[in-house]
Amino acid sequence: MAYQWDWQVFCKDTIDGTIVEGCMGKGADATTYLDWMISAWGWTLAVAVSAWFVALFVGALMGTLRTAPDRRLQLLGNAWVELFRNIPLLVQLFVWYHVVPALVPFMKSVPPFALVVFGLGFFTSARVAEQVRAGIQSLPRGQMMAGSAMGLTVPQTYRFVILPMAFRIVLPPLTSEAMNIIKNSSVAFAVSIAELTQFAMQSQEETSRGIEMYLGVTGLYIVSALVVNRIMAAIEKRVRVPGYVGGGK
Repeated sequence: MAYQWDWQVFCKDTIDGTIVEGCMGKGADATTYLDWMISAWGWTLAVAVSAWFVALFVGALMGTLRTAPDRRLQLLGNAWVELFRNIPLLVQLFVWYHVVPALVPFMKSVPPFALVVFGLGFFTSARVAEQVRAGIQSLPRGQMMAGSAMGLTVPQTYRFVILPMAFRIVLPPLTSEAMNIIKNSSVAFAVSIAELTQFAMQSQEETSRGIEMYLGVTGLYIVSALVVNRIMAAIEKRVRVPGYVGGGK
């Protein structure tokens, strides 16, 4: 027999399973599965956006350290990348959730949302650092010399000369990382963050309509990734370096 689709499942009350007129809930006593899914989408975006800011800041710092003249700074940047890149994301999340609070008592008061943001952000920062390092090393060496000739210190040269160019060059791979962080935010279900994956798992158990629920969640992941792709493409077009065709040494 052909599968009997039931898209009205999204309009059912999560408490008694009755159809809610107008589909969207009309108050605290009428929450539909569609309301729940939209709320879960919000949590997914909140985790992804917050972790992305952490990843960009930490990744830019560590990627810069990997190209620093000081050998000790290079070792620090390399150690960071190798540590967070070679441990599975889910394992890192469990370490943040179970191990870190046990070792650092004040971390017990940190909400799970923040722990997920740190875990996902640091994991992604290792990948961003690698992109930033590649962008910096793709620039001609004359860029650093020019900064020195203008009287800039090494940190000033990185801030005003090297990093602005490097980020423009690595925007395409950063777009992929921004899209990946939305997908990777699904690990938040493991620590009971009410994001899209947890919604799909729990709602399909309650309604026995797993296909509809997972297709709805898949659609929202696709929409989120496409929006990020278009935003990053617009930024790339706006800030691209005219006439730049790869770097030489």
